[in-house]
Amino acid sequence: MVKIRWKIKQIPLAIFKKFLDKCQYVKTCLRSLTYNHHMSQDYASDVALEPIIWIVDNFAGFLGPFFVVAVAVLTSTVVVFAHLVGLPYWWEKSPAMTIFLITFGYWLLMNVTFHYIMAVFTPPGGPPDKELYDAVSICKKCLTPKPARTHHCSICNKCILKMDHHCPWLNNCVGFANHRYFFMYMLYTVIGSMFLIVFGIEIAYNVLWLADDGEWTETEPLEGHPITYNLTGHIVPISEMNEYRDNTIEPTDGTIVQSEAELYRVFIRRSLTFMAFINVAVVIALGLLTMWHAKLIYHGETSIEAHINAKETKRLAARGRTYRNPYDFGPKKNFQIFLGLVNGRSFWRHFLFPSTHKPEEDGTVFETINSVPTSNNWP
Repeated sequence: MVKIRWKIKQIPLAIFKKFLDKCQYVKTCLRSLTYNHHMSQDYASDVALEPIIWIVDNFAGFLGPFFVVAVAVLTSTVVVFAHLVGLPYWWEKSPAMTIFLITFGYWLLMNVTFHYIMAVFTPPGGPPDKELYDAVSICKKCLTPKPARTHHCSICNKCILKMDHHCPWLNNCVGFANHRYFFMYMLYTVIGSMFLIVFGIEIAYNVLWLADDGEWTETEPLEGHPITYNLTGHIVPISEMNEYRDNTIEPTDGTIVQSEAELYRVFIRRSLTFMAFINVAVVIALGLLTMWHAKLIYHGETSIEAHINAKETKRLAARGRTYRNPYDFGPKKNFQIFLGLVNGRSFWRHFLFPSTHKPEEDGTVFETINSVPTSNNWP
């Protein structure tokens, strides 16, 4: 006897499997049309960021001068408020302490102003036009040879020697010739903001938290005695003056005229609030950026090179090899080279005070760990 097996139950499964095969076929066709051997997660991210890069390229250069003016205005405002609010307070408390604060404060202001001006107006440096130098590649946009550590800035539209990044707050690229000025400006600005915060906390505490101590508050007049207290504490008959409310005078026409003492207190409050907001923001934001650049200097690299070195480290690690930054001579020498503290230059003269000394290299050729002299006196 023959047993008949019906396959009708397998028909839906076969149709679904054939549908999946067709979908896979279409997917393979589409991927073959868009196949790129160099496709990676980093490449896809760069493509996705193209619109943002376009916006930065087109507007950063236009807004740069406004950022520079904003930095100048904010810095000047902070300095003015420090003089108007801080100096009277500390002079009344301790003239000797005030002299120290003025000396230290003007030393910080001198360094902040000098390094910012130099960072803004010093060209970062570009490949020479006629001189011969060792090129490692050709710039795809400039169509000119590029030395080692040189990158093209799409905002400045030119190649920058040892480029770190384009800073809109400087309206300038940070590169070979002005990188030290940029870092020193950030460092002294953070120290200056911390200086204002430390010596302004006492003033803010007395004004903002203890504002009611010693201030005049209206006292209920004694029953049967038509008198009140004015700002000086003297008793004045109500019949001889307008009614005082919260240190204000209300004339007969209904307008409110604040006394000079109250206007001064309002100015102090608003100045301290402004100073606290600006300086705390600077310490947090610029402080983190300063630490990031200090870490880069510690490893002998720029912001761009940090990303390149991270990729190379990962790529070689997958092959069982170790990558070493060719410009990393160790923390001490890296800072000495970056700050230019070589050939007799000292920390006390060329770091603590403004100095226009230039980097030792020419920006086209750099010493590497494989080519430096073996003497312990280098640099």
